[in-house]
Amino acid sequence: TFNSFTNPPYSKLWSKYRPVLLNLMVASEFEPQNYKLFFHEFKSLNSKQKDFSFTLQAFKGKPINDIRASAIANDLLQVLSMSQKASQLMDEYKYEFSMDRNFLLRVSRLQEAN
Repeated sequence: TFNSFTNPPYSKLWSKYRPVLLNLMVASEFEPQNYKLFFHEFKSLNSKQKDFSFTLQAFKGKPINDIRASAIANDLLQVLSMSQKASQLMDEYKYEFSMDRNFLLRVSRLQEAN
C-alpha cells in the first residue's frame, strides 16, 4: 500500500530527475540554470493541488528558508541529501531551487560558504 509517511509523494519524481538536478547544481557555478518540468508529472501525484510552485534554499543538507508547508520542496531536499555529490555541493555552497507556476525549475548557487 502507498503510505505518504514512508514514501514521500514527490520523492520518486525527484529521484528520476536527480542526474539533471546534479548537472544543474554544477553548472550553476557560472549562472542560474533553468529546466522545464512537466505539469502532468506533478498533477498525477496530487490531483487536488493547484499550485506546485516553491522555493527551497539549502545549505549543508538543511533548508535555510521555511519549507514545512511544501511537500515538493521537502521531498526535493530529501532526494538531494541521498546523493553524495549533491551533499558535497551543498556543504560548500548555498543553493536555491525554485519552481514557478509554469513548472520552470531554476537552480542558483547563492554564494560561497565561509
